[in-house]
Amino acid sequence: MIFAREATPIPDYPLPYYVDDAGEYVFPPRLLTSLIDNAVTRWPERPAIDYFGRCWTYAELGELVDKAARGLQDRGFGKGDRLGLCLGNSPYHVVLYFAVLKVGGIVVNLNPLYTEYELDHLFRDAGMKIVAVPEVRFVHEKVEHAARKAGVEKVLVCRMKDMLPFAKNIGFRLFRRADHIQISDPEITLEMADLIANGGKPDPVQMDPDDVAVLQYTGGTTGIPKGAMLTHASLAANCGQMLAHFGGMVEEQQRTLGVLPMFHVFALTSVLNFAIEMGGELVLLPRFEMKQVLATIKRKPPTQVYGVPTIWSAFNNLPKGQMPDLSSVQCCISGGAPLPLEVRQAFEERSGTRVVEGYGLSEASPIITCNPLFGQVKNNSAGPRFPGTTIEIRDPENPEHLCKQGERGEVMARGPQLMKGYWNNPEATEKTFYKGALRTADIGYLDEDGYLFLVDRIKDLILCSGYNVYPRVIEDAAYQHPDVKEAIAIGIPDEYRGQAPKLFVAISGDSDLTPEALEEFLKIRLNKIEMPEEIEFRDSLPKTMVGKLSKKELVEEEEAKRNG
Repeated sequence: MIFAREATPIPDYPLPYYVDDAGEYVFPPRLLTSLIDNAVTRWPERPAIDYFGRCWTYAELGELVDKAARGLQDRGFGKGDRLGLCLGNSPYHVVLYFAVLKVGGIVVNLNPLYTEYELDHLFRDAGMKIVAVPEVRFVHEKVEHAARKAGVEKVLVCRMKDMLPFAKNIGFRLFRRADHIQISDPEITLEMADLIANGGKPDPVQMDPDDVAVLQYTGGTTGIPKGAMLTHASLAANCGQMLAHFGGMVEEQQRTLGVLPMFHVFALTSVLNFAIEMGGELVLLPRFEMKQVLATIKRKPPTQVYGVPTIWSAFNNLPKGQMPDLSSVQCCISGGAPLPLEVRQAFEERSGTRVVEGYGLSEASPIITCNPLFGQVKNNSAGPRFPGTTIEIRDPENPEHLCKQGERGEVMARGPQLMKGYWNNPEATEKTFYKGALRTADIGYLDEDGYLFLVDRIKDLILCSGYNVYPRVIEDAAYQHPDVKEAIAIGIPDEYRGQAPKLFVAISGDSDLTPEALEEFLKIRLNKIEMPEEIEFRDSLPKTMVGKLSKKELVEEEEAKRNG
């Protein structure tokens, strides 16, 4: 099997970290704006963004950032103000992200698929002043309506014609008329073209690395979403930690396939921030659509690919002969959800490219562990601690108790990448930290080499007759069957045991596997308590916007079925 080659380090490059006398990585606090400023100064002629074949250099990107920053200041937007990015992956997202940060503002990442109800809550909770939207009707209409009700001052419209290549621009205007927006409230509307129509010289703003840079809302599946306050220092530190993990700066320009949505914290750091940190080229795609992805890989072979497990599964399901050439890839990292061993092995076998699994959460900017790019990868492990990070396993009921090696407990983390707290929510902040350590609500253990193995989410535990049953154990057993593409286990009410496991499965299209046959397959892999009470086959399983398998919809379906 051939894995990706190592890149050539640049000697004596000024790195954003150092190693102290104890051998620990130290990441001095810095502003996120230093990433773009350094890239523009050092590599002005390098390609920075590719969007369907239209390219911008770092010099051009820097000019657009400065113009957008100046435009924001001219409209009274400044230090501490909040701007929502309700955009898909596009050059607009990159420009506005750094422009907001340059004027001391706070970026609020928004999923374009949020409902109007969800948007209304986030607009009010964040106290949003401006929200940016694409020229797409279904996004613009609900954002404009929610913005008016919530008191948002301006809806910033980003037009497709100003960023697409000529041929694709004509196609969008002629054949996507149903998607074109109708401005119903000119008073609340601000055009991106007007925002950047200036000389591009923003006033300098006094900022501190401890200032909040991003509100990353999280926790919506279990209650009201909370805004994790990610500072310049925490996000920049996680980016520096990625650089240390990568092995330092390299001579060859990196090229990142930007298909993960940048409103998600995994892509925010690994795709957007890290690409700019390294002076890399961002090849942006608005979504994961296989035909488009394959054409883009052929046109612009990437050196870095970041994905969630469903993306690797999609590659595995390609017919023979359609797997793209990934020989240029030097860094292939999976995150966002546990990566089943069978999916990883199949991808590596078919592609000849190594993929390593990392682990993190929004409150940690997000990465806290990752398997080494060129060292030992342990099966089903999320890897050792990230540089400068401490991982602790503590008893979730009695966190004073620090678990021994191999003992299961709640995963807790310390490091420079941790959030400042939750926006306007000191009570939730207090509950999420234990003596400075971030409580992840994940159950796991550390092995003798310090590799983290995750068992499950505390909130997803299934309590069967007083025993803890971990859904991931059931899912991993199901994935061992070659015909199982996707698997989700949840708890359902059981009169005798309190709860019982139920397994939802999507199988390969040409498979003749039955629930009864899968049950027999699982009997030798699971104990009696772990065995699913029910197995239900479906064509596909619900997923989030990022492509992660989602339990929430299935739990709600089961509750509705039993209540109705």
